[in-house]
Formats: sequence, structure tokens, C-alpha cells
Amino acid sequence: MIEIKNLSKHFGPKVAVDGISFEVKKGEVLGFLGPNGAGKSTTMRMITGFIPPSAGTVSVGGFDIVENELQAKAKMGYLPESAPLYNDMPVQGFLSFAAEIRGMDGVQRDKAVDRVIELCFLQSVRHQSIDTLSKGYRHRTCLAQALIHDPEVLVMDEPTDGLDPNQKHEVRNLIRRMGEEKAIVFSTHILEEVEAACSRAIIIDRGRIIANGTPAELRSRAESAGSVILTVRGKDVRNVRDEIAKMPEARGAKVLEQIEGLLTLQVEPRKAKEPLSPVLFDFCVKRDLRIEQLTVEKGHLDEVFRSLTTSDIAA
Repeated sequence: MIEIKNLSKHFGPKVAVDGISFEVKKGEVLGFLGPNGAGKSTTMRMITGFIPPSAGTVSVGGFDIVENELQAKAKMGYLPESAPLYNDMPVQGFLSFAAEIRGMDGVQRDKAVDRVIELCFLQSVRHQSIDTLSKGYRHRTCLAQALIHDPEVLVMDEPTDGLDPNQKHEVRNLIRRMGEEKAIVFSTHILEEVEAACSRAIIIDRGRIIANGTPAELRSRAESAGSVILTVRGKDVRNVRDEIAKMPEARGAKVLEQIEGLLTLQVEPRKAKEPLSPVLFDFCVKRDLRIEQLTVEKGHLDEVFRSLTTSDIAA
């Protein structure tokens, strides 16, 4: 549904986006991650035709965003970073206006407005003037206009910006549900958004894509991925760390907590694909240690994000 090839954007000598390529298929929710100034919003604006690319192409639903602008935009809903609204209009009136711009009228328009008001939890403010709304309700009203024509493609820039925790939960669930039938791409710098709503994520830094994969695949790149957290209880746990550290399967063992009769370690595997858990279990049984905890670390997105976006040369 979205196909991007060698997309670039220059603002004078500054390169905001540097030759990126990726696709978003129907039924996929793509999280677009990056630090501030990485090129996320610029990419969103080029995908939606808000600004033209300096080089490369964007295709939405088979239509080039430059050559066939109207056909491409008809398939797309767009929630920009700063929600643009007519402050003097009531919520229902604004959404009716948005529906009419999309070519709807009469019963079709009224049904579309009712649908997005319910979808975006706007029932309590539907007759309220937009200038009296809180930031969260304003953002949801702008999301509603992006959904008014039930688009096949949805592009959102920071979709939970300004929402409280309950509202964020609602919007993430909504994105996940819509992602079963639509192609969705949204930019964010909040890593928990990716875990909660995305089937795939791209990390961009200094205008270039430096990672692309499912959340699980990205987590597996964390240094802590595959390590084991082991908590044991026994009469004598003083030498347990040294014994485990000498195992051929272990690269090292770090004490996380130690009190009388209780020890918690983080044990690093020597080889990532060789599980440590069975080896550590057998060790504890032979030493007559009671296992309180034995869990394998899956890695953390924030760890991967920091390692990729703070290094001079991203791998």
C-alpha cells in the first residue's frame, strides 16, 4: 500500500532525509522511530504529499504521490504532528465539513461522522466548540477527520501526543484494531508505543534507516538479550557467582543482589543461540540450591535505540 524508494529531502545544505526505502503492506502497523531531528516528520510530510521530495518516489495504493496526487491522497488519512483545526467550529460541524471535502453528503456524510465520533470517543464533546476542548480532545478530533473516509492507508505523526495514559491506551488499541485491515505508519519517539501497537518498526537517525524489523527482532539486538536472571536460595551462596562465571557456556556473571542466603545474578551466554537455562538448572540441582527465579532476558527496545542512535557509526 505504501512503497518508498530512495526518498531524500534537502533543505539547502542540510540533508533531512537521505535516500531511504521501505514498504508498508495492508494489515501492517509500522512504527517510525527516531530521536528528535532524525527526519521522521519530514518523511511523513513527503509520504502525504505535504512537501515534495528532493529525490526518490512515494507510491500510495499504486499511485505516485507527485504524479497522481489526488488519487493517492484519496486513499490516505493523515494526522499531522500539530493538529490543525478550525477553532470556531463545533466538533460535529468540523467533521461534517471534513466529510464533505472528501466528497460525502447527506446520509453517507452523517453516518461517517457518527462512526468516527464513536470510534474516537468524542460523544461527550460532539456539540462543543473546538476552541474549548482540551489538548487530548483536540488531538482526537483531528484523528477523527483522518478516519472520516475510512482510508486504506493511515499516516500519523505522534498520534498519542498530549493524551493522558487512559487516552493513550484507547488510541493504541484503536491503531492495533485498524491495523488488521489497513496499512498504517506512525512516527513516535515513545518506545512503548511500538511494543503496544506495531507489527514492525523502523529506526531512523540523521535521515537514514539504521534498523528495520519486528519489535522482537529489534529487541534481540540488545546486549542483554539471551542473558539469564537467576535468583537462588541456599545455606552457602558465597562462591556461586565464581563457579557459574567459570562455566564454558557462560561469558560472565554479575551480582545484582546478595543478602544472607539469597543471591541474584545476571548470567551472560558465551554464544547467543546456546540457551543457558538448562545448564544453570542442572547446576542448581547439583548444588542443592533452591531456584527462586530463572528467566531469560528478551532484550529492551530502549537499549537497542540508544546503542544505534548514539553511536558515531550505526550498524
